[in-house]
Amino acid sequence: MAGRLSLNQATIKRATVKQAVDGCAKHGVPSIGLWREPVADAGIEQTRKLVRQAGLRVSSLCRGGFLTDPDNKNAIDDNKRAIDEAHTLGTDTLVMVVGGVPDRDLIGARQRVQDGIEVLTPYAQEAGVILALEPMHPIFCADRGVLSTLKQALDWAERFDAGVVVDAVHVWWDPELDAQIERAGRRIASYQVCDWLNPLPPDVLLGRALPGDGNIDLDRLTRHVAKTGYSKDVEVEIFNADLWAADPDEVIAEVVRRYHAFVEPAL
Repeated sequence: MAGRLSLNQATIKRATVKQAVDGCAKHGVPSIGLWREPVADAGIEQTRKLVRQAGLRVSSLCRGGFLTDPDNKNAIDDNKRAIDEAHTLGTDTLVMVVGGVPDRDLIGARQRVQDGIEVLTPYAQEAGVILALEPMHPIFCADRGVLSTLKQALDWAERFDAGVVVDAVHVWWDPELDAQIERAGRRIASYQVCDWLNPLPPDVLLGRALPGDGNIDLDRLTRHVAKTGYSKDVEVEIFNADLWAADPDEVIAEVVRRYHAFVEPAL
């Protein structure tokens, strides 16, 4: 049993919820990070039933966010649905990918995210759900994440009493990372690991590798996160075309091996 390992569903993107849950149970993975789209395909009540029957935890639900459109009422409504879904699935963590720059107004886009988080915070708190703000590597600022550093995420999280996501692939390069992880403390709502694929593929979104296959010192990063007292699950989240094309059962087995080798010793 890999005590704190969580398989993020994105790592086996083409698998159904049932295949992902069954794979976790088979390989002794006690937790799963779910995504809204496959959950919607399976049905939220059926997903909850499958997870419970397998004895798994739900480490997080991905994703809320995308609040940067000038007319974001629909996004606010969708985020409220995402909060409800997280509560139903039994996780206290909704990962927030805040959105990119729709109109060249980066300052305005960042302000709209903050305005949206301010509106959503009371709703999330009433549901017992943490809005986990995910800073993303600056390469994704245009299309996915105007929240670019852990420092920036913490500035917003402290203002709105939210949480943050520490995702190795997005933060490993940051020269202020050590100090910001220490600052984050209890606000780390999710810790996600993978490695940086070098060279990057043409679609940089798929530039993640299994732990141990890239440039990130996961042992050092994990030790810093552990020093904060972080005791929740550790998600392995990998966007990689080769893994998506492989047998999900084999991928899960390899994820377990890499977690034991490159992550667990530092916890």
